[in-house]
Amino acid sequence: MSKYDFGISSFVLASPFTDDDGDQFDYAKEMGFNLIEVCIEDPSQLTTDFLIAASERTGLPISICGAFGPDRDVSHENAEMRQSGVDYIKLCIDMAAAVGSPHVAGPMYSTTGKTRLLSPDERSQQRQWAADSLRLVADYGADRNVALAIEPLNRFETDLVNTVEQGLQLLELIDRDNAGFMLDTFHMNIEEKHIGDAIRLAGDKVFHFQVSENDRGTPGTGNVAWSETWQALDDIGYSGTIVIESFLPTVKEIARAVSLWRPVAPSMDALARDGLAFLQREIP
Repeated sequence: MSKYDFGISSFVLASPFTDDDGDQFDYAKEMGFNLIEVCIEDPSQLTTDFLIAASERTGLPISICGAFGPDRDVSHENAEMRQSGVDYIKLCIDMAAAVGSPHVAGPMYSTTGKTRLLSPDERSQQRQWAADSLRLVADYGADRNVALAIEPLNRFETDLVNTVEQGLQLLELIDRDNAGFMLDTFHMNIEEKHIGDAIRLAGDKVFHFQVSENDRGTPGTGNVAWSETWQALDDIGYSGTIVIESFLPTVKEIARAVSLWRPVAPSMDALARDGLAFLQREIP
């Protein structure tokens, strides 16, 4: 029995994840995962009643994350667009509270795939819009015992928060105890000088952790510094979950946003099973 619960992202299983995907809970349980991370891509197709029933049937807890497309941009220059992003995150918080997820996770400060060459003043304004919006939803989450696990992304997927250091600047502006990090080895492998140092810098603000290889493929098959990663999580006393995240290249909108142009494993089944076996060997 590992000291961590190992989870699988719904992006690996089905996209968008809907009320018709109850069998994916059984599939994740059969593979040996302890948790399923459900991304709220299309709220009109996914209900808390379904999630609660599937969780209770299989005994798999649920972690909630968001999908941040163009109409969910809390740092947009247009106030109505920012409000649309705030409303979406509040909806995710409500779902998290209903299913027992301790947080809503994801790169919620901007639209995934938005990369612009801005002046320092323009970038500062974008960061301030994000902070003001996320402060509102952090307060909304605090009333419902739900935290925000904010994910830095690599430079090809966002122009706003690429590193833990930049994330800490945003967290300082948000200024709420229930705002912290979700860190992902794929992004850290691109942007951080040393993954371990970045994790230690984030410290007790690490609320959630995702893993995949440097090519978004199966953990253990590439060049991510895994021993350094596990040691740093030990150093900060991390006790949350570790979730394997990758993406189905057949989903064009997501594939385009994350620049996924080819399969990163023989199959998503192989990625999930081999990735879990690697984690179980690495962290007994």
